[in-house]
Amino acid sequence: MCQRPPLTPLVDALPSTVPFVGPEAQERERGHAFRARIGANESSFGPSPRVIERMAEIAGDMWMYCDPDNHDLKVAVAAHHGVKAENVVVGEGIDGLLSLVARMYVAPGDAVVTSLGAYPTFNFHIAGVGGRLVTVPYENDRESLDGLLAAVRKDKAPLVYLSNPDNPMGSWWEANELIRFIEALPETTMLVLDEAYGELGPASALPPIDISRPNVIRMRTFSKAYGLAGIRCGYAVAEAQVIRDFEKIRNHYGVSRMAQIAGIAEASGLKPLESATNFVTIDCGGDGAFALKVLQGLLSRDVFIRKPMVPVLDRCIRVSVGLDHELDIFAEELPGALAAARGN
Repeated sequence: MCQRPPLTPLVDALPSTVPFVGPEAQERERGHAFRARIGANESSFGPSPRVIERMAEIAGDMWMYCDPDNHDLKVAVAAHHGVKAENVVVGEGIDGLLSLVARMYVAPGDAVVTSLGAYPTFNFHIAGVGGRLVTVPYENDRESLDGLLAAVRKDKAPLVYLSNPDNPMGSWWEANELIRFIEALPETTMLVLDEAYGELGPASALPPIDISRPNVIRMRTFSKAYGLAGIRCGYAVAEAQVIRDFEKIRNHYGVSRMAQIAGIAEASGLKPLESATNFVTIDCGGDGAFALKVLQGLLSRDVFIRKPMVPVLDRCIRVSVGLDHELDIFAEELPGALAAARGN
């Protein structure tokens, strides 16, 4: 028998298992397809029609490599969350980012704290770098914040994982409880706060993003609420130095051109206010000068809108209801006007 190059001792000792067996593999084994595919937390509603149209428009450009800096998507995500692009890293879904976090913060033998029964892909990546999992049972179908905190302190863990809202139970903690948990963590422990379902949960479950904290990484994805699971695109928001550390090891060509453009189409960075009229007022996320630049950018693109002029209100633009083709033009031209206003 021929010899083969040896694996590293760490990889050689790992079991030949994967976190999930996909429905495709099960269909191949069964010999026929499932009649209903509702087990993978995908959104069968799919992405918005505007995103589908944009993806179709740029399909012919897939001969080009993606932008390895993910620049435009980072700018759009940063605007959406009210932070700077230096506080955002983009990856191949949250799974890809979890792999990087494991490499960044876990040395062989280090204790890593998570909940017993929580997202298994996190455990998979920790095993892959030789970390030692410390698991904490759920309490009343929620991840136990006090239990996680006690385990972190007992084992001096460099990393702790928490999903909110939770997978697999669908439960959540309110923001004030999460803030209490974060403030009680040792400064030397990095918290991965997985918010894959953040857009689907109550707003009260999402603490304000605080990029001054160097031991919290907030993770989001386009797979759930935005119906883009097949694109494999997610991002993390954190303190700028943490993001620079991601840049040391991330796969710079890991997020495809299609994924970046689809993400930009979803992450305009604007917030529509509730309306009881025949128009929608949109918060541009900046001050009056920024909103004026957006308005001027749209006017230069032959799209007529208006905006309030009184301070505080002037951060917004105002868009009337219109025919489908008019609103399509607005949706098509808005990203360019935003980019110009941001100086990109």
